[in-house]
Amino acid sequence: MAVMKFVPEALKNLFKPPVTTSYPFEPAEYPERARGHISIDIDNCIGCGMCVRACPLGALKVDKNAGTWEIDRFDCVVCGYCAEKCPKKCLHVIPGYQTPEREKEGVLYKKSEEALKAEAEKKAEAARKAAEAKAAMEAKKKAEEEAKAEG
Repeated sequence: MAVMKFVPEALKNLFKPPVTTSYPFEPAEYPERARGHISIDIDNCIGCGMCVRACPLGALKVDKNAGTWEIDRFDCVVCGYCAEKCPKKCLHVIPGYQTPEREKEGVLYKKSEEALKAEAEKKAEAARKAAEAKAAMEAKKKAEEEAKAEG
């Protein structure tokens, strides 16, 4: 008798298309506004730390000198504040899920050697220009002092 309760539902489902998707053969479609995961274009990152200050849970770590950016995926709730605050727009919220890991640890991204070399060259050039500007200011100051002493 209890089986008879499900007969109308079973007959109704015989004439409907399947509800399930063929996921491995077709890509999964995520609903609008679905949380995914944070992705970074590390070579464009300037290491300013705005994302770290914007993260409410402290799931991010940035080391500007080493050129690294780390995210603890277990602490991140994918709120997207870090992507909003990034001045270079190198952080993105991507729909879909991250590949699961066996251990609870952060994911570390490191800049490429070319990007680190280019940054070092920029720093050296900026330091050289600053030294030239400082020397010019000192020369100007010295010339003004000499002009006062003569006049």
